[in-house]
Amino acid sequence: MNTIWFLLIGISILFSIVNNRLDEFTKSLFEATKSAVEVSLFLLGIVALWLGITKIIEDSGLIHRLSGLFRIFVSRLFKNVPPSHPAVTSITLNFLANLFGLGNAATPLGIKAMQDLQSLNKDSETITFEMMLFIVINTASIQLIPFTVIGLLSDFGSSNPAAVVLPTLLATILSAVFAVGTLLLFRKFFK
Repeated sequence: MNTIWFLLIGISILFSIVNNRLDEFTKSLFEATKSAVEVSLFLLGIVALWLGITKIIEDSGLIHRLSGLFRIFVSRLFKNVPPSHPAVTSITLNFLANLFGLGNAATPLGIKAMQDLQSLNKDSETITFEMMLFIVINTASIQLIPFTVIGLLSDFGSSNPAAVVLPTLLATILSAVFAVGTLLLFRKFFK
């Protein structure tokens, strides 16, 4: 991947020299770098906020109530995970973070959920069906309100940043249904 980036930058520099636009290239390079730092800090704020809220929810015991609401849903999906196992809480937190469109905050929660699911795995060299199912659902990440996207659109001056809510909800639900259906189909034919 580093080679590709090196080639892209090298070709860009070469074309800017050939077209006598090295000053414009340098200016745009610094503007893009500044923009990348601003977006990174903005996303860092969203992730820090969600992780803080997650910690408060966990410390207050509310996560156990929320996981109780999701327990039926999670238990039906993840049949081989005991209802009292910590994986249920990790999966629930990950689903909630994805549901609210906080994919960056969902990543550490997803890693924790996979670690918890791995603790149930008898063969550490293979992946269980529950782990595959979690990966598929996590990748599809059904989003009710994509806060990160709305925040980015708002930050860049969109006149209606919330216009992405319905298309995002439909696209993520359809992708999750298709992905889980495909996984179940493969499980049926390729045990």
